[in-house]
Amino acid sequence: MSETTLIAKAAVVIAYDAGSGSHVYRTDCDVAFDTGGIRHIGPGYSGNVDRRIDGSDRMVMPGLVNIHSHPSSEPLNKGWTDEVGTPTLYNTTLYEYLPILRPDEAGVPHAANVAWAELAMSGVTTLVDLSVANEGWLDRAAASGLRVVLAPMFRSARWFSRNGHTVEYEWDEAAGRRAMDEALRLVDRAVQHPCGRLSGLIAPSQVDTCSAELIRDAIAAARERGMPIQVHTAQSLWEFQEMTRRHGLTPVQWLDSLGFLGSKASIGHGIFLDHHPWVHWPSKTDLQRLAETGTAVAHCPTVFSRRGITLRDLGSYLANGVVMGIGTDTYPHNMLEEIRTAGILARVMAETPENVTTGQVFAAATLGGAKALGRDDIGRIAVGAQADLVLVDLDHPMMQPRREPLRSLVFAAAERAVRDVFVAGRQIVRDGKVTTIDYNAAAAGVQEGQRRAMARVRQLDWAHRTVDELSPPAFPTVE
Repeated sequence: MSETTLIAKAAVVIAYDAGSGSHVYRTDCDVAFDTGGIRHIGPGYSGNVDRRIDGSDRMVMPGLVNIHSHPSSEPLNKGWTDEVGTPTLYNTTLYEYLPILRPDEAGVPHAANVAWAELAMSGVTTLVDLSVANEGWLDRAAASGLRVVLAPMFRSARWFSRNGHTVEYEWDEAAGRRAMDEALRLVDRAVQHPCGRLSGLIAPSQVDTCSAELIRDAIAAARERGMPIQVHTAQSLWEFQEMTRRHGLTPVQWLDSLGFLGSKASIGHGIFLDHHPWVHWPSKTDLQRLAETGTAVAHCPTVFSRRGITLRDLGSYLANGVVMGIGTDTYPHNMLEEIRTAGILARVMAETPENVTTGQVFAAATLGGAKALGRDDIGRIAVGAQADLVLVDLDHPMMQPRREPLRSLVFAAAERAVRDVFVAGRQIVRDGKVTTIDYNAAAAGVQEGQRRAMARVRQLDWAHRTVDELSPPAFPTVE
């Protein structure tokens, strides 16, 4: 029989309210749970207790659900893609920078561990891990203690640039098929893993690098398995123009024509829809079709804001009924900072603080992400839900005054006030430190992995530029 943990008389609980379908604050509240789920929420718990936690100075919130991340590669980009882009490709880093700084086989485990550790310490309990299939992935994900949705990516073509102002595609349908077959084997194994916390997502990589046949087969594989599906879509202006050139349809319209859209489907980023002012496209139907079909958008504001790019705008997507989830995509793997950035950018783009509330963004990072994954047992504190819980220290100086605890967490304290994290009733963060991963060792491994990757940059770059030419340092180095 599993151990029962009681958080006694929690000062604040962000609890799920079935009537409104969202969260509410509850105060002076007991939360009892075990590895099987949440057993009690409310005053006066009188059942068996194996471990008691004093909740008088704690806010208990549901674990955050990150529906778009790249743990095996993105930690290496720190100090590399912070403030660069290709001006002649609308400031994206996808086509010049992304292909030339990649982790080697030895670097992947360290990168993943850094990302997983940082996500856990920022309150994430479930994440979609969009990575290229790699040796030992399942067992490392299980060892992290997190609830990991493995999303091995596959595609029919790779993109590259020969000159920095055009993008070409090298197509190899057979290689895409082999990668998809391997991805399906991996997600099937994930579901069967004895830890019980792994699952799968079908992940054709990008809308412009997958053939129609590969997308259709991915849809069929997802439906056969009852799994969610996600593809990077509407993430760059170049991609939008390439898809309209090929098909006369927007990326979303093309996916719609293939039968991709639906309640267990999501698109990564969804920025350049046909209402975006930069695309100047005659139709204005993309937002409506996403809402009508229940297709979710994985919104990852930080990585795009570094290029001067952002969603137009989060509040409008929500107001139109689009299911919104939040993802980190890049470093820092800090979901609380991502929530903060999402809210601020929405208000800036709409030119009003009324565009979106912190509660709405938090709901996207919990309930929205859960819905995108087809789950109603995560992203919420409710009896019967999974015991994925985060304890926040209300006595932390950055959490005071306590008048509005969620906003204090998002706008001020962030991960500094996160003390404990439980996934499936088991503790993986204690006193602000991850217990399942050697974070310091992983960070040292990422440092060495980036050094090795940097050594290959000049050889891989089409113009044979140095690292400092491609990504100038903040200040020059002098003797």
